[in-house]
Amino acid sequence: MKILIKNASLISMDEKRPKLEEHMDILIEEDKIKQIGKQIEQKVDKIIDASKKVVMPGLINTHAHIPMSIFRETVDGYTTQEWLEKKIWPMEDKMTTEDVYYASILSCMEMIKTGTTTVNDMYFMTEEIIRAAKETGIRIQTTRTLMDLVGDGEERIQQLEALISQHHQKHANITFNIGIHGFYTTKDSYIPKCVGLAKRYDLPIHIHFCENSKEVEDIKAQYKVGSPVELIKRYFTGIHVILAHSVKLTKQEIQELAHEKVYISHCPVSNLRLGCGVANICNMQESGIIVSLGTDGQGSRL
Repeated sequence: MKILIKNASLISMDEKRPKLEEHMDILIEEDKIKQIGKQIEQKVDKIIDASKKVVMPGLINTHAHIPMSIFRETVDGYTTQEWLEKKIWPMEDKMTTEDVYYASILSCMEMIKTGTTTVNDMYFMTEEIIRAAKETGIRIQTTRTLMDLVGDGEERIQQLEALISQHHQKHANITFNIGIHGFYTTKDSYIPKCVGLAKRYDLPIHIHFCENSKEVEDIKAQYKVGSPVELIKRYFTGIHVILAHSVKLTKQEIQELAHEKVYISHCPVSNLRLGCGVANICNMQESGIIVSLGTDGQGSRL
C-alpha cells in the first residue's frame, strides 16, 4: 500500500535536515518512508492532507505498565510503597486475562491518540498485552515482570523465556527486555539468573531503581551496600540497562552511573503524584547519561 502525506509541517530528528520544514510531502510504501520532498507526484492508494498539521517521529514511552489504565486515580494520598502494598498489589491479584487485555487496548488507544507509537512495558499476563499490541499496531518492548518475593522467581523466568521463544523476532512490532521489578523485590541469588537470561538472548534489562527513599534504605539493608549504585556495577556492567525513575540519586551516584551502560526513564508526573520528588535530570544529562520520558502506570496519574 502506498500513502502520500501532503503539505505537512515536518519536524525531523535527522541532523542533516532543518528542524522544521514547511509544505513537505511524505511518501510511504507499506511500512517504510520512501521519499520526503516538495510536491511529490505518485499514484498512491491514499492521500492524507496534512495542511496546517505537524508530522514528526512518534513519541516513545520508555517506562509503562500498560494494563494499569484500570487503576486510574487510585493514589488517594498514599506514598509509593503504601499504594503498592495496600492498593495495587491486592487488586492485581484479582485481575483476569480479560481485564489485562481490555485495559491494554485502552492504554494503546490513548498512546496512539497522543502521538506515542512505541512503549517499553513491564507487567504480567503478557500474552494479553502482546495481543493488544498486535491488534492496535503499536510498537512494544515487553517482558514478564521478574521478582521472587513469594518464591515464584524460577517460574517467572520460565514464563518469560517461553514468551521470548514464542514471539521474539517473529513480529515487526514486538520485542522483549528482561524486566526485573526491582532490587528490593528480589534476592541477591536471583539477579544473576536474570542477567544470564539477558545475556542468553542479548536483551536489555529494565528495572525500577531508586524511586523513593524507603526503596533506597531497603536496598541498602537487604544487600548490605552503601549505595544502590554498587549493585548496578556488581551485576550489570556492560549490559544495556533502562533504570526507571532514579529519583533518589546523589550527584556522586550519578557520576558513577555515567560510567555504566545505563539509560534513565524519567517519570515526572508519577513521581510527583506519589510524593517521590523530582529526579536530578540536569545533572544526569550533564554527566552524559541519556534521559527519556516514561508515564509509569495510570494508577499514579490522572
